[in-house]
Amino acid sequence: MQSCLDIDNSGSKSGSDSVGFVMGQRVHLTGDTRRIGTVKYVGAVEWYEGNWVGVDWDNGDGKHDGSHNGVRYFEAQGPKTASFVRPHNLSSGVTLLKALEFRYHGESTKEEQDEMYVLSATNKKVSIELLGIDKIQNKLSRFEELTSVSLAYLGVSSAGPPGHINTTIPRLKELDLTGNLLFDWREIAAICKDLPALVTLNLSYNIMSHDISGMPLLNHIKVVVLNHTGICWKQVEMLKDSLPLVEELHLMGNKLRGITDIRLSENPIADPGKGGVPRFVFIARLAKVEILNGSQVSPRERKESEIRYVRLVMSKCHDNPEEIKKLHPRFAELKKFHGIENEKVANGATVPQKMSSSLISITLKCVAASIGEKAPLTKKLPATTTVAKLKILCESFFKIKSVKPKLFLQEEGSPLPTLLDDDMTSLFDFGVGNGSTILVDEEC
Repeated sequence: MQSCLDIDNSGSKSGSDSVGFVMGQRVHLTGDTRRIGTVKYVGAVEWYEGNWVGVDWDNGDGKHDGSHNGVRYFEAQGPKTASFVRPHNLSSGVTLLKALEFRYHGESTKEEQDEMYVLSATNKKVSIELLGIDKIQNKLSRFEELTSVSLAYLGVSSAGPPGHINTTIPRLKELDLTGNLLFDWREIAAICKDLPALVTLNLSYNIMSHDISGMPLLNHIKVVVLNHTGICWKQVEMLKDSLPLVEELHLMGNKLRGITDIRLSENPIADPGKGGVPRFVFIARLAKVEILNGSQVSPRERKESEIRYVRLVMSKCHDNPEEIKKLHPRFAELKKFHGIENEKVANGATVPQKMSSSLISITLKCVAASIGEKAPLTKKLPATTTVAKLKILCESFFKIKSVKPKLFLQEEGSPLPTLLDDDMTSLFDFGVGNGSTILVDEEC
């Protein structure tokens, strides 16, 4: 009798297994803690005896889409990301302390030892010995002294009995749980409550449940990493009440495209004075945002922001499509939508050739207190004009002799202007486009 349907056989046991799995539970293949998936079905499969578990694999390495022999059992994330597996070939994970014991008290495997070698001049493997390894292992074995622990990809699925974690690792400040089987926020709450000294928690690549109700107040956590956890903005808003003192929140690789209203006040990422991202970049990257920091995003501002963003990416990444795809997922979509041509970059240039020969119309407003009132000036300048060159021009335009200019880009809807703080950077690279307004202030 088969132990797996539509995947390679990984066991010989047959008959009816005791299932013990529930929908939405995270599991890994027995013996392979990196082969992780989500339980989508538990029960019988037509024409086969016994119980089966339908798993949708994270890495997409399956054989079907949740159907078998024409019968639909569940919906998978892709056409070949799912498999039916015998229950005994799946693991529901271990407690945090079991993983801790394995990670820091377990002996190195033969495979790990075999990897510790260098190649000699004759290309032969020569085993190496790490100096001081005994001292390191001895220190790591004293759990009560640990302040930082990494339990990545060890099948952690629960906190275990209350109080046991605190008794074992009471001084822990940083905990990395990347790639485990955690999905229930109640287990996360139990772990955090048992670690009162914990400051940093990394849950990346744990596909978390959307049910965050009942989360207790955890006012000692300051850094939370939730990259690739399937979390959406609604869950982020629910979490903020439980994590009031969080200073850093990492949300890479999640589904946040539906945001329509976002406020980033008093946040370094949106503070031009601290090198934050300009307003037009936020608008371009967030396709559905309608209100940014309390200011309405008009159709005109969206169009101009997206065009400026595309050209900014083109000037920075040049001809590196892989880098663009990774760092700027909306680039190709926006480039096609706005009909922006492939503008080649000349050797040594920082902007496309077409842009380098074109002129942009900008308005200069003098706001320096010591200069006095000056009428705004509208000038047409090459997009390649550097900030240093523009400062020199401003000295001429406004008859400034004893004042050292300081320039800011004023963007529509942005409460604070963006400092143009790099003299060698071009206006184009700073996102200055046709119709932009630049404020001319003075150095303190």
